[in-house]
Amino acid sequence: MAAGAADRRDPEPGPAGEKRILCVGLVCLDIISVVEAYPAEDSDTRCVSQRWQRGGNASNSCTVLALLGAPCAFMGSLAPGLAADFIAADFQRRGVDVSHVAWQPRGDVPCACCVVSAASGSRTIVLYDTNLPEVTARDFERVDLSQYKWIHWEARNAAEQAAMMRRVERHNRARPPAERVRTSVEVFISKDVAQHFGYRSAPEALRGLRSRVQPGATLICAWAEAGADAVGPGGELVHSDAFPPETLVDTLGAGDTFNAAVIFALSAGRSLQDALTFGCQIAGRKCGIQGFDGIV
Repeated sequence: MAAGAADRRDPEPGPAGEKRILCVGLVCLDIISVVEAYPAEDSDTRCVSQRWQRGGNASNSCTVLALLGAPCAFMGSLAPGLAADFIAADFQRRGVDVSHVAWQPRGDVPCACCVVSAASGSRTIVLYDTNLPEVTARDFERVDLSQYKWIHWEARNAAEQAAMMRRVERHNRARPPAERVRTSVEVFISKDVAQHFGYRSAPEALRGLRSRVQPGATLICAWAEAGADAVGPGGELVHSDAFPPETLVDTLGAGDTFNAAVIFALSAGRSLQDALTFGCQIAGRKCGIQGFDGIV
């Protein structure tokens, strides 16, 4: 698919009329170098392997959703060029709908240089976030909400995304519960965000932050090797242990994988406990492989 040539018609529902999951946020080009051990500053190091990979949090979540078998779509910005050609072709290869990509007349596609240490499985990312405009609430007006059962936002461009969410709320108020669109905001609560607010564990973060979300919301916090915790609409607290691989290989995109797997399970009607456990299981598998192929 040539950059800029995406079909701008709204997608049809998935197989057997199944509604889709839409992820809104960043797509970028990841240039990934796998090294035996993280290099010292001002040194020359040969890498074990190197690859280009479509990256970005919302983009990665679409990859995982597609691998899990969920009809899904991506909404974000791209600018025509070689990087966008690679990204669009990879979306197509994965079966991710890109009819809501906002093709920008100016700016560059973001690029991330990622170093993955084979010794520890850690990933170090240097992102060039460029001057590419973000998608706007006006772009979102073109989305036919009736085609979607879940919309997930990567937390960027807050004012515009808040306007998008208000549109979904208005849509939902006019429809019966079975036809409403469920929504989520990344990163649920990450360990880094929780620690920034001074919390020392996932349960502590959930208790402390629950008053900041609207009634009826579900709050989820992943805590790396400690697993993940969540509090449901009724205040019930659930926990899942982590499922680490035998060998830690590549943690790049593990959080995006967790988010996608939880959304996949909840959107299929599974319980919060089952969804949390499934998210930890799939994220653990991802940490044991390079990239995403092989998580299912």
